[in-house]
Amino acid sequence: MERAFRPLTVALWPAFEELFGKQGACYGCWCTHFRLPPAVRRENNRERNKDHMKARVAAGPPPGLLAMDGDRADGWMQIGPRADVPEWNNGGRVSAPLEDRDADDAGVWAISCFFLRNAARRQGLTHQLVAAGIAHARASGARLVEACPMVQSKDSRSIGLFVGSAAVFEKAGFERVAERKTGRPLMRLVL
Repeated sequence: MERAFRPLTVALWPAFEELFGKQGACYGCWCTHFRLPPAVRRENNRERNKDHMKARVAAGPPPGLLAMDGDRADGWMQIGPRADVPEWNNGGRVSAPLEDRDADDAGVWAISCFFLRNAARRQGLTHQLVAAGIAHARASGARLVEACPMVQSKDSRSIGLFVGSAAVFEKAGFERVAERKTGRPLMRLVL
């Protein structure tokens, strides 16, 4: 199956919305976990999260890539400058930058979330999204791309896998640069 990997724009919002479904993926998160402070997320419902993400897409630049099969999105990967995902930079998180200045450096990017359609899983789509993301970051002037995946999960359907699997990033050439919590390495690819 030949998929195209396209930045999420307003024109592709309907495909993104259909992929995430009525619940908004990951229990109504709408990929706001690293965008909003925990207190705001607790107050929000899925509709407010959806509105937040829709406004973010409308504001541009694209906050990630969609894996498209024709007009249907089969997968999503949030990727962009670290500054675009402020909670990913929170000093108390395992994904915090190695150096404070990296949080605002437009050349330091982060891959923070994935969501795949059930029927598209176990086909290497996460690997393909990471490869497309690396190319997108490089073309956009990024110097580094970082991720903070899970080393392993007891269940391949684990909600925690929204951050990706360390094996996927290792295969793409990422190296472990820190591990603040066992099983959650901060990984980096120098472009």
